[in-house]
Amino acid sequence: MAKILKIYPDNPQENLVNEVIKTLNNGGLIIYPSDTIYALGCNIFDIKAMEKLAQLKKMKLEKSKFSIICNDLSHLSDFTRPIDTSVFRFLKSHLPGPFTFILEANKSLPLAYKGHKTIGIRVPDHPIPQLIVEKLGHPIASTSIRDDDEIIEYSTDPELIAEKYDHLVDIVIDSGYGDNVASTIVDLTSGEPEIIRQGKGII
Repeated sequence: MAKILKIYPDNPQENLVNEVIKTLNNGGLIIYPSDTIYALGCNIFDIKAMEKLAQLKKMKLEKSKFSIICNDLSHLSDFTRPIDTSVFRFLKSHLPGPFTFILEANKSLPLAYKGHKTIGIRVPDHPIPQLIVEKLGHPIASTSIRDDDEIIEYSTDPELIAEKYDHLVDIVIDSGYGDNVASTIVDLTSGEPEIIRQGKGII
């Protein structure tokens, strides 16, 4: 059964955040709030957790394109090839925010991402995922709880989310109602922004 943790965005309870960190370090799956839709997350360096996340999304891990959730831009060089100054400035002016930026991947990616030419980077404008990543010490892998072709009311209500994912995840963080608009996906691999999916973020 999933454990529901009521964590307040304005004043996150340290003991509950620590429980989330412990779960991630033990290979668990979480559902957490963001500046867009509630999302699934796991430890990016735990291959078994990544496989569970892929199974939950009904896809093979090698075919998955899970976003990398950061708390700032300091982790970029861990995952991406060197970034032009103009691209970095562009990222800095739009993050934190409701965007997923596609960048060229480097060769030192976590095992679950091996062979990927590109990766999607997110820095949500929400204190809880930022705090989770900060306390964990590294980014998490993530995917929205719903697919693009689904319009489901449960995706905004933490209680309904917990009901649906009760036996599929370890923790559901309840921080109140979420949004129902996904992030805007922007491809920056050419150096110029190309919108792949228009979502909440406006370029």
